[in-house]
Amino acid sequence: MRIHFTKMHGLGNDFIVIDAINQNISLTTEQIHFMADRHFGIGCDQLLLVESSQQIDVDFHYRIFNADGSEVEQCGNGARCFARFVKDHHLIDKNDIMVSTASGLLKLHIEADEQVTVNMGLARFEPEQIPFKASGPSDRYFLNLEDQHIEIGVVSLGNPHAVLQVDDVATAEVHKLGMAIESHPQFPDRVNVGFMEVVTRNYIRLRVFERGSGETLACGSGACAAVAIGQRQGVIDQDVTVELPGGTLKICWTGEENEPIWMTGPTNTVYEGDIEL
Repeated sequence: MRIHFTKMHGLGNDFIVIDAINQNISLTTEQIHFMADRHFGIGCDQLLLVESSQQIDVDFHYRIFNADGSEVEQCGNGARCFARFVKDHHLIDKNDIMVSTASGLLKLHIEADEQVTVNMGLARFEPEQIPFKASGPSDRYFLNLEDQHIEIGVVSLGNPHAVLQVDDVATAEVHKLGMAIESHPQFPDRVNVGFMEVVTRNYIRLRVFERGSGETLACGSGACAAVAIGQRQGVIDQDVTVELPGGTLKICWTGEENEPIWMTGPTNTVYEGDIEL
């Protein structure tokens, strides 16, 4: 099977994007894992499939696979790349794009400066919606690790996130704690782990350990999760610049649970190619 693909990234969070509308695509977990391998394949944090929509007034269906081949519900940086991909490849000619995902609908908008704004949907804090094993909802939880007792906030942005506040992201134990929290038994579907340093009420630094991929240069839903949890804990405001290792995102949320979180950021196309599987 020969597949045409596009390599893209949003702030260094990189993707293999595949048009599954004009190509007959059927990928196994092993094939996705091979393509994501940076030594023997193409290399990516996630693989994105652009599929036809089966719903009225929805333009496309959007599927997301981690580097280990597991399918996930949400990826904010991927959503921005998705919007640029369908516009640049003439699959759509408008700037407002509606896509369905495993976690619901996403509204994407291509700005005049070529950045993309994504309606990331609602933040869900109920433990069963994340999912997270807890006796009830709270702005703060304490998690027992093998050698530590840490405080986290948890939220779902269509995918599960845990966020802990740190004094300095540069020295945070992202790999060690990320691995321990990602697979903690209180998260039955595993979890993405954000390490948040609050610089001011409108500026934070963030590193994210993504389930199935490890630490990435940027995570859009992770940035939204950090802002949502930071607001709930009273340490940041509603308009926040999030500095990630790969660059910055603008996140806006009113703090109301019935209002969506909005994310704006850049995308880049790296190259196009073909791979034989």
